[in-house]
Amino acid sequence: MSLATYATGMVVSSGKGVGEDPTTLKRRARRIVRVLGETYPDAHCELDFTTPLELLVATVLSAQCTDQRVNKVTPALFDRYRTGVDYAGADRAELEAMIAPTGFFRQKAATLQGIGQALVDRFGGEVPNRLEDLVTLPGVGRKTANVVLGNAFDVPGITVDTHLGRLARRFGWTQHTDPDKVERDLMDLFARKDWTLMSHRVIWHGRRRCHAQRPACGACPVNRWCPAFGEGPIDPVEAARLVRDSGRA
Repeated sequence: MSLATYATGMVVSSGKGVGEDPTTLKRRARRIVRVLGETYPDAHCELDFTTPLELLVATVLSAQCTDQRVNKVTPALFDRYRTGVDYAGADRAELEAMIAPTGFFRQKAATLQGIGQALVDRFGGEVPNRLEDLVTLPGVGRKTANVVLGNAFDVPGITVDTHLGRLARRFGWTQHTDPDKVERDLMDLFARKDWTLMSHRVIWHGRRRCHAQRPACGACPVNRWCPAFGEGPIDPVEAARLVRDSGRA
């Protein structure tokens, strides 16, 4: 058991980790997610969209870019390109210029055109609602597919982005760094119906408190169950300064 102590001598954490029996691990994991749900009752996908295609495009653009920046770019983009046909036939220079603020715009433009063409050629112009189909689209892996499935089609999916992967390891839910292996480990811990919401709650926590550098351990609502407690400041006042009101990554 991992313990951390304030200068006052008060024991703060009781998180376990490596070697924890499966039943205890599952109970602890689900307790953490319940508390995160109380902390972030409005946790949701922070990319703005109204259709499955818009979410797919926004998720592609979010690679190496903040959701906030993507959301500034997509209103004009979605107004200009409304269908798979539109993306397939887009003028490359125009498309690149519109998405340039998201970074890596040449590769992203090629990916969006490829996705548009694949949708037209193989799926009647519509975004498919099965993971095995989504991952055949250019540039679409399991993470992107699960974002679309969980938020556009209400099909449960675990979104292993950098935040969820980092926190899953800190919480002792997995020892893996490969996203597919992390996903499989989390599938064993949580009921399928909870996969999407669990992902949102953990990602929100990673963006707002459990940062890669200097996590706000002393201001964390689940620190008593976290094996990594103490990686960041444990003083509540110091930790509170690290808390973000909204996600910025």
